[in-house]
Amino acid sequence: MLRLKNINTCYGKVQALKNISLHLAEGEIVTLIGANGAGKTTILNTISGVTPAAAGEVVFSKQQVASFPPDQIVKLGISQVPEGRQVFKPLSVEDNLELGAYLRYRSREGKSAIHADLERMYTLFPRLKERRKQLAGTMSGGEQQMLAIGRALMAKPKLLLLDEPSMGLAPLVVQEIFRVLNQLRSESGVTILLVEQNAKAALKLADRGYVLETGKVILEGSANELMENAEVKRAYLGKDKKEIWER
Repeated sequence: MLRLKNINTCYGKVQALKNISLHLAEGEIVTLIGANGAGKTTILNTISGVTPAAAGEVVFSKQQVASFPPDQIVKLGISQVPEGRQVFKPLSVEDNLELGAYLRYRSREGKSAIHADLERMYTLFPRLKERRKQLAGTMSGGEQQMLAIGRALMAKPKLLLLDEPSMGLAPLVVQEIFRVLNQLRSESGVTILLVEQNAKAALKLADRGYVLETGKVILEGSANELMENAEVKRAYLGKDKKEIWER
């Protein structure tokens, strides 16, 4: 479904990604693991067109999209849930969700289909239904994270990019979010590329993973292989890491 080949991305004169190559098959959950500054978020932003690549290929559904603007990439079927949630705080929960479908409103798709998906978001995240008229900025961090995911799903993506969904959240809230991600894959076949600091939780959810260091892929493999890798254990799976999700 998605293939990155020899991607180089820069912030001014600073090269953040160095010949990154990776791929996702349809229906997979793949995680990116690495320390802060390793380039994980930059990969997501490169895919979504927020930070275009200086060189290399981004191929999505057999189409070269490296030069596409973000709105065109969303239209093709890629949605991103940014780090820090970034909901529209002065707007209600329902307004935030409907904004996720703004390109669908501009197309010829019927409003009934969009409203059906809105109800589906309320089924996935019952707390959002309870707070549908509440201002997004007045909700807890966990509720805002649910809202950010729901907003991205309202675009009906084929590929969902998630940046640190567990950041700053209580373990029980994170457990619920990871449960929903697993449900999305099993029920609707959404492909997921996940950036997550809690490597143990991410690998328990994912099929495969890539380990990044200073803008380079240094290791890749199945989730089980990475869980058993001595270097991954030492750097990312220490005994102090709490498990917050189980299959």
